[in-house]
Amino acid sequence: MTTVEVTGSHVPAWRGGFGRLWSAAVVSRFGDALRGAALPLLAVSLTDRPLLIASVTACGYLPWIIFGLLGGAVADRVDQRRAMWTVDAVRGLLVAAFAVAVALGHASIPLLIALAFALTTLQTLFDNASTALLPALVDRAALGSANARLMTGQQIAGGLMGAPVVPVLFAAGAAVPFAADAGTFLLAAALVASLRITAPERTPKPAGSTLRGEIADGLRTLWRDRPLRGLCAATALCNMGMGALIATLVVLVTGWLDAGTAGYAAATTAYTIGGLAGGVVHRRITTRLGPLRSVLLAGLVQIGALVVMGSVRSLAFVAVALAVFGFMGMVWNVNTTTLMQQRAPADMLGRVSSAFRTLAVAGAPLGALLGGAVATAWGLNTPALLTAVFFVLSVLALIPALKPDVPVVALEDDATTARVTG
Repeated sequence: MTTVEVTGSHVPAWRGGFGRLWSAAVVSRFGDALRGAALPLLAVSLTDRPLLIASVTACGYLPWIIFGLLGGAVADRVDQRRAMWTVDAVRGLLVAAFAVAVALGHASIPLLIALAFALTTLQTLFDNASTALLPALVDRAALGSANARLMTGQQIAGGLMGAPVVPVLFAAGAAVPFAADAGTFLLAAALVASLRITAPERTPKPAGSTLRGEIADGLRTLWRDRPLRGLCAATALCNMGMGALIATLVVLVTGWLDAGTAGYAAATTAYTIGGLAGGVVHRRITTRLGPLRSVLLAGLVQIGALVVMGSVRSLAFVAVALAVFGFMGMVWNVNTTTLMQQRAPADMLGRVSSAFRTLAVAGAPLGALLGGAVATAWGLNTPALLTAVFFVLSVLALIPALKPDVPVVALEDDATTARVTG
C-alpha cells in the first residue's frame, strides 16, 4: 500500500486516489457516450416527431430542478466516496434492466423518458459528491489541471472511443449500447469503492440544523460571490440554448443535412476532438487572460460557431463548427468548475455546487422543448440559431462578473493537507 502526500504542485499525482477517480470517470463517460448517442437514435426509430424526441432530452434535465439542491446538501452530509459508488451501482442495474426491455421489443418513448429521468435523479447526488471529493484528492493549486485531465479523459472515452462505435453497436442490436453502458457503471462503482481516503473533518452541524436551512446557506453563499453569481447566470442562459441544440442535433444532421447516422457520429466526434484540444491548451489561455475573461472569450467564439451550424448546409462546415464549439466549451467548463472549487468554503462545496448546477440547468428542459417546437415550425436548422441568441445573452450576463473582486475563499488548512492512501 502506498501513501501519497498532497503537496503544492500544480500537477495532480496519478498514483493513489486521483488516478482511480480519473479511471472511474473515464470508464463511466464511455458508457454515458454509448447511451447518450443511442437514446436519440432509438427515439428516432420510434417516432419522427421532433418535439417527442426533444422531450427525452428535456426530461433528462428535470431532476436537477426538482432534486439538485437536495443532492448537494446530502453530498455535504454523507461519505462522498460511498455515495458515488452506490449511485453508480444502482444506475448500472437500471440500465441493464432497460437493455433487457429493449431486447425484448418493449422500447417506447415513455420508457426512454423514464430512464432519462431516473438516471439524472441519481446523477444529482453523484455529481455534487464528485465535485466536493476532488479537493480532498489533489492540492488546491492543482485543481485546474485535475479538472482538465478529468474532462479531457472523459472526452477521449466519450467521443473518440464511445460515440463513433455506437452506430456499429446499434446495428448489432438496439439493446447492445445499453448493455455495455450498464457494465461501465458497475466497473466505475468498483473503482470508486476501492478508494481509500482520509477526508478532512467536517465542521459540526449546529443544533437544529436542517437540510432546508443548509440548502439556503448554499444559495446565499453563491449569491454573495459576484464572479460565481455571474458565471451561474451566464451558464443558465447557455444551457437553455444547449437544451435546444442537444435535443435536435440528431435531426439537424440526419434530417437537414441528410448525413445519416454516420454523419451524426462524425459530427459528435468533431465536437470531441475540439474538446480535447481545449483541454490541452486551456491553461495557456487562462494564464494569459484569467479565468473569467477566458470564459467570456469562449462564449463569443461559440456564438460564431452556432451561426455556422444553423446557416451552412454542409456536414464539413458543421463538423468544423462543432469542433470549435467543443474547444471553447472545454475552456468554459474547466474554468467554471475550478473557480467553484476554489471560491466555495470546503465544507459547503456540495451545496454551492448543487446551487450552481440547479440554477444553471433550470432552463435546459424549456430550451429542449423550445428547440423541438422551433424545429417543427421553422426548420431543423433553426434551433442552432436559437442557441446562438441565448449565448449572446449569456455573454452580456457575464460582463458584470469581470469587475475586480475579493480574493478567492481559502480552503481549510486540513483540506489542503489531506492524505490519500491506496
